[in-house]
Amino acid sequence: MTTDRTLWSYAQIAAHIGVRTDTVRSYRKHGLLPPPDVTEGGRPFWYADTVRAWSAARPGNRRRPR
Repeated sequence: MTTDRTLWSYAQIAAHIGVRTDTVRSYRKHGLLPPPDVTEGGRPFWYADTVRAWSAARPGNRRRPR
């Protein structure tokens, strides 16, 4: 199985789960988002695989995985 190491920002996470960017920032503030895989210039990024796994397991997930 291949891994997707593409780095996603808040905007890409928001688009993936169908919410606003501010909502994803709020998730992180409240400890609902996994810790960033990488921080560059003070900005957090997550691997696509990290986000997909988190999204599939999060409570209330009604969307099909992409």
